[in-house]
Amino acid sequence: MNIETIRNQALSLPIQERAQLAEQLLASLDDLSEAETEQLWFQEAARRAAEMDQGLVQRISADEVRREALTLLK
Repeated sequence: MNIETIRNQALSLPIQERAQLAEQLLASLDDLSEAETEQLWFQEAARRAAEMDQGLVQRISADEVRREALTLLK
């Protein structure tokens, strides 16, 4: 069974069962080992670096992010 089949079957469940499944799946992420968590962060960093290399996202300086965050908090 592949992930697309699982996704389609999960999305066809009644809402209560989907919510219960989502809760269980999210909780299972809390049980990851340090090595598994590190691997996921490396994958995410690689994905973001590729997006920057391809020009799909724009870099924003930390100073600008801080200014914008402070503006939103006012």
